Amino acid sequence: MTAQTADPRQQFEALLQAHRGIVFKVAATYAAHAEDRADLAQDIAAQLWRAYPGYDPQRPFPTWMYRIALNVAISWLRGEGQRRRRTVSLDDNLHDLPDEQGIDVEARQRLEVLERFIAALDPMHRALLLLYLEDRSYREIAEILGISETNVATRISRLKQRIRQDVA
Repeated sequence: MTAQTADPRQQFEALLQAHRGIVFKVAATYAAHAEDRADLAQDIAAQLWRAYPGYDPQRPFPTWMYRIALNVAISWLRGEGQRRRRTVSLDDNLHDLPDEQGIDVEARQRLEVLERFIAALDPMHRALLLLYLEDRSYREIAEILGISETNVATRISRLKQRIRQDVA
């Protein structure tokens, strides 16, 4: 079935299925507990569906999806954060990390320091770092976050500097 013959719901479901990892990565980055991650992922999917009629198929779906997912997650975090004041833990189960036996103790400790660094970032910088680590181009990051490419480059440079100072 081609994209033109599928009804909008089928198109959306196929696109969501093909790029569902984005929803899970964003939810895992912004929610600390399994129940919260599930709720956030569901909120993201619902918002994606509500926004889908406005999606321009001439633009990359993952870029559009990241933008909505991150906006929902940041809004959710602000609301949840104000009520619960939780920190977001990035545990091994949320990110496809190598098997622990494959990591030496020193590397594991450095990874834990990096995870704490990421968890302490404000929502915008966390989104920026997530997209950068996903190898998104500065142009795509700028489009997703609604900032200029120059601003992306500057913020990434500053984040790298902070990582070198705080994590190294």
